[in-house]
Amino acid sequence: MADTRTSNSYPPIEPYRTGMLPVDDLHTLYWEESGNPQGVPVLFLHGGPGSGTSPRHRQFFDPAHYRIVLFDQRGAGKSTPLGEWRDNTTWHLVADIERLRAMLGIPQWLVFGGSWGSTLALAYGQAHPQACSGFILRGIFLCTQAEIDWFLTGMGWFFPHASEQFAGLVPEAERHDLLAAYSRRLFGDDPAESLRAARHWSSYEGSCLQLLPDPDVHQKYDSPDVALGIGRLEAHYFRHQGFFEPDQLLRGIDRIRHLPAVIVQGRYDVICPPATAWRLHQAWPQARFQIVEDAGHAAFEPGTEAALVAAANQFRDQQSFQRSHGT
Repeated sequence: MADTRTSNSYPPIEPYRTGMLPVDDLHTLYWEESGNPQGVPVLFLHGGPGSGTSPRHRQFFDPAHYRIVLFDQRGAGKSTPLGEWRDNTTWHLVADIERLRAMLGIPQWLVFGGSWGSTLALAYGQAHPQACSGFILRGIFLCTQAEIDWFLTGMGWFFPHASEQFAGLVPEAERHDLLAAYSRRLFGDDPAESLRAARHWSSYEGSCLQLLPDPDVHQKYDSPDVALGIGRLEAHYFRHQGFFEPDQLLRGIDRIRHLPAVIVQGRYDVICPPATAWRLHQAWPQARFQIVEDAGHAAFEPGTEAALVAAANQFRDQQSFQRSHGT
């Protein structure tokens, strides 16, 4: 009988295989597989850029059905070097995903990504639609200039104290361009100043993630290892508008329009406001669009977590039906 749970994720599991994949002379990526080695492949793409994966990310997926692949993108998590922005663009990451897929011998996988992970999922899918069986996307971010400006200053309308602390790192004369001010510190020659700026950046984001504050989440985002990846890489990608042309991801939807997709969006997501998810749905009306009425941005807020698990279960049940009927 199919599992009908929709209110919580699956129990913790451990990987059955892990590894480090060198992708060039500078970057080496951490990757892992868990769940069913003969199951349907699903790829998890983490947010940030730079936030990395966590063991809890395995728990969105039924481990009896899915072959669950997680990896840390360049400069993030257990990948090395941490916080490295050189040779680190969206198109490097897209090529890395294809390299990982080839190494694992996976013909096609379900692509699951939230926040920046949704950005990367769309970029990857449009570059390699034949490698994707479908998409589960959360907290949509298209890396447009308007969204970047909102992150840097607009969130202060809802989180004024966090915004004041974020801006307060730099002298008042530099606050007219916070991205440039932070970039000077994040990418400068002083490691202590770079880490201090990264912790301010990451703490700012962590303060605005959820509808109801969670001190554990804020503490995680303030930790040096997490902060260095998030602060440096988000600033790096923001400086280059994600390495996209304007509205590139919306203009490319025709390449993946035929594939099944679910869009999950928190109603009170301040980091990635629902207007962006709505723009994506307008360009891609074939995708199922779900607003979680009692959630902000974080994946593990109860309503969002339930919706994501339910979406993965829906794909599972459709796949099981197709297999049993030979379609």
